Amino acid sequence: MGVVQSYRLRLQRKRWLIRAFRKRRELRNVSDRTDQIRKRDILLFSTMRNEKIRLPYFLQYYRDMGVAHFLMVDNDSTDGTREYLADQPDVSLWSTTRSYKRSRFGVDWLNWLQMRYGHGHWTLTVDPDEFLIYPFCDTRPLSALTDWLDASSIKSFSAMLLDMYPKGRIDAEPYKAGQNPMEIASWFDSGNYVISRNKRFGNLWIQGGPRMRVFFPDTPEKAPALNKVPLVKWDRKYAFVSSTHMLLPRGLNLVYDEWGGEKASGILLHTKFLHTFGDKAAEELSRKQHYSASVEYRAYAETLQENPDLWCRWSEKYINWRQLEILGLMSKGNWA
Repeated sequence: MGVVQSYRLRLQRKRWLIRAFRKRRELRNVSDRTDQIRKRDILLFSTMRNEKIRLPYFLQYYRDMGVAHFLMVDNDSTDGTREYLADQPDVSLWSTTRSYKRSRFGVDWLNWLQMRYGHGHWTLTVDPDEFLIYPFCDTRPLSALTDWLDASSIKSFSAMLLDMYPKGRIDAEPYKAGQNPMEIASWFDSGNYVISRNKRFGNLWIQGGPRMRVFFPDTPEKAPALNKVPLVKWDRKYAFVSSTHMLLPRGLNLVYDEWGGEKASGILLHTKFLHTFGDKAAEELSRKQHYSASVEYRAYAETLQENPDLWCRWSEKYINWRQLEILGLMSKGNWA
């Protein structure tokens, strides 16, 4: 990368950090328990709207993994999400009625909270329908992974978003609060992925899976990105650029080995496709608060009228992380 482009990226990062600092005024503190945060705690950051039904399992999943504190932004929920989170003893909560779109889809809000509270911590940034899987996650806590990353001088850890779905109609089996969503959405595409490289930011760009196959069959280039860097040893000078798809400084996006080996990586099991999906898609389409004029949610709404079955003859049922490694979707690298 040339000197000029490197300088431009540094300027852009400073602009986003200044923007995040200004956007802090849009956040109203509901419950501040950040005095509980200890020096080595792993922190989770998330922004959401109307996700109460998902939260009991989501919080317990990450508590069991070793997350010590949750820093959450509620974007004007009407289903009791804000009240539920405010009652959780390990959650610090902020609320806002301001535009999700004008906050760069929540990125500005989370950049500010990570700047303020995440410095020096391993931070996990995920949505309420995303569940991190990493090598040996069935026997080792998340702190074992972050300790190894620290010892290896690795500051960021990638995880491909893997869309999970049921066999049959999406709305056939109701999801209940506290239930493991993978009991319903237990299938995934083992192949059907395309990868390119973003030369400006240095990250890999991954698309494919059921969303490209079913919702964007004629315009696959518009399918959602599946590449994410959710786990980062945060520094107040860092900034997410677009969701968790990429960050600055640029080096944090170099989560693959250019010399022919493999770096350790994980998977985010993405449980969007539960019975709540139809109502959620209709709500988000009407709000028009998502990327590119909500083209993704428009495709969802149009296709859902046909009650599609995302399952196909090449679908695989999820078993464990070792299965995903065998399929080449994640890697333990040289972590043994």
